[in-house]
Amino acid sequence: MKIGVIGLQGDIAEHISAVHKAMREENISGEVVWIRKAEQINGLDRIILPGGESTTIGKLIVKAGIDVALREVAQKGTPIMGTCAGLVLLANEGDDHVVKTGQVLLGLMDIKIKRNAFGRQPESFETDLDISELGSRPFRGVFIRAPAIEKAGKNVQILAKFEDKIVAARQKNLLVTSFHPELTDDTRFHSYFLRLH
Repeated sequence: MKIGVIGLQGDIAEHISAVHKAMREENISGEVVWIRKAEQINGLDRIILPGGESTTIGKLIVKAGIDVALREVAQKGTPIMGTCAGLVLLANEGDDHVVKTGQVLLGLMDIKIKRNAFGRQPESFETDLDISELGSRPFRGVFIRAPAIEKAGKNVQILAKFEDKIVAARQKNLLVTSFHPELTDDTRFHSYFLRLH
């Protein structure tokens, strides 16, 4: 299995490390690749769009042509996980702040997002989340200037909520979180992503 982490800005090394650990725990052999160019996208079995600054990442993926490549492979069914800024980028609709900043949206997932739904950097926090797909043990969500899903289409499966806001969801081959699963020692979210089909 070959997993690519889009590596232009954000939590790249943390995701690479988390995927390696999840692969060892799941006894999956393969490699994890740091993606900087559009031509590296073809041939990947899984792709991660990490957290970071969504406006910056959006501009950089357009400049590199990665946005076009991501749309193509997503439509072919390649599983893609977006965390925090990655969630913003995968959405097909954003709030007023998204419109005002000219935020790039890939338009792949039938969700409307709200940027900084829980406040700015000083309001960052951690909390336990009940995510039935990961088992009965709560998953520790690390929220840093986190977005939330305001509205989800009928084909979107809601995986977790916090304060009545959707913070994790899946639509076919697309998996998104408001929080940063790569910033914990718990690899269950990455393992779930590796098993997606």
